[in-house]
Amino acid sequence: MGKIAVITGAAQGIGRRTAEVLAGLEYGLGLADLREPTEALKAAIAAGAEAIPLVGDVSDETSVEKFARTVREKWGRVDVLVNNAGISFIQDAEKISANDFRRVLEVNLVAPFMLAKAFGAAMLAQGSGSIVNVASIAGLVGVSDRAAYNASKHGLIGLTRTLAAEWGGRGVRVNAVCPGWVKTEMDDSAQASGLYVDEDITNRVPMGRFASPDDIARAIAFLADEKQSGFVNGHTLVVDGGWTADGSWESLRLRHR
Repeated sequence: MGKIAVITGAAQGIGRRTAEVLAGLEYGLGLADLREPTEALKAAIAAGAEAIPLVGDVSDETSVEKFARTVREKWGRVDVLVNNAGISFIQDAEKISANDFRRVLEVNLVAPFMLAKAFGAAMLAQGSGSIVNVASIAGLVGVSDRAAYNASKHGLIGLTRTLAAEWGGRGVRVNAVCPGWVKTEMDDSAQASGLYVDEDITNRVPMGRFASPDDIARAIAFLADEKQSGFVNGHTLVVDGGWTADGSWESLRLRHR
């Protein structure tokens, strides 16, 4: 039997592409989402992987415990957890309600903790495993109109480092990936609301393009694989085309294209 990975938010975007990439690497897959991850399941099975759906709300502790139980009963182990599920919330900070703020934290921060706790217990028992948290460059810098989202992703990076410190000596590595702007359904929704246009992003990124789901999935696969990243622990892998490295103003940045 090959390695077993659980991916949350697997129905679309980064999660779906990660499922496809790991399926190609012969992982068995537990694919978690609020809805049946039909397309991801089809793609994984077409690639020759064994895959099962895990349908439920990652912010609900009962659902998380059911996910862990289902994977344990199916395979008896878990080697990789990809905490990818997340929600965005774009609003002026002074207009965000406490309930909306809490909901973002529940999905983007509390849920990854509960999933890490549930699946990490199995990893600790077997003495090996890799957890990859999908954070964001919004966990490294401030981005206006995203106070709740930014706070959740900053917290996720802090959680990553703490679990890495606590569990690394027991064989469980914990790392984070920080994507820049990615072309996904979440981005399409934000643009449809008139919040920004493509050029706002591509003019800001030194490489002059959005990230693709594949860019992020390949980084996740690297951190998941102990042969490639076995001594990488507590690391934040930034996959942003140079966004956070570049302090140039726009005209200076574009002059060097």
